[in-house]
Amino acid sequence: MNTDIKHMLETIEREARLTASYTGRERFADAVMAAMAAVNRADFVPNVAHSQAFSNVPLAIGYGQTISQPYIVALMTDLLDLSQEDRVLELGTGSGYQAAILAKLAKQVYSLERIESLAESAASRLRQLGFNNVSCRHSNGYQGWPEESPFDAIIITAASPFVPSALLEQLKAGGRLVVPLADRGLYQQLTLFTKNQQGETASRPILAVSFVPLIDD
Repeated sequence: MNTDIKHMLETIEREARLTASYTGRERFADAVMAAMAAVNRADFVPNVAHSQAFSNVPLAIGYGQTISQPYIVALMTDLLDLSQEDRVLELGTGSGYQAAILAKLAKQVYSLERIESLAESAASRLRQLGFNNVSCRHSNGYQGWPEESPFDAIIITAASPFVPSALLEQLKAGGRLVVPLADRGLYQQLTLFTKNQQGETASRPILAVSFVPLIDD
């Protein structure tokens, strides 16, 4: 393991301990940390940002979008509690980094991106890197991916004032959904939704975060 990745993992572990009183997770699952170690973040950032690829900061990827900081990627992934047989829906492909992490942990990842150029470049990048269990589609994501539903887990990597009803409908009983929720302002509340066997949903706030907005266009 190179020094940059080792330092990134140490930072994630430290942040997990510092935020445990909010998240309820003092450390993340070994499988999540292994995925964070195995996926090279430098492959998913613009060339001009390579020097910061393993820093615990969000980075611009163009079109007003960002790649989330490694700690937040790890936290959101850990909250999903994925198994190797799970099928996951992601809203907000971006450069494909979060999808690549999910692909290391789940059977299949379906990722939606509203910006066509990002959707196309992410799909190409993921194929070239050998992530053959990720399917990408150009879409704003509000209607989910009905023909591939239901999903064991859903992750929304953009801020939204609500969870689109189609996504809750496409979440399996026993499933988990993670989303940054907020009505206004720069910050949101990362929130975990769970669905029980009767189809009822419950939510729990996790941590204050800052994401670009989910846009319905």
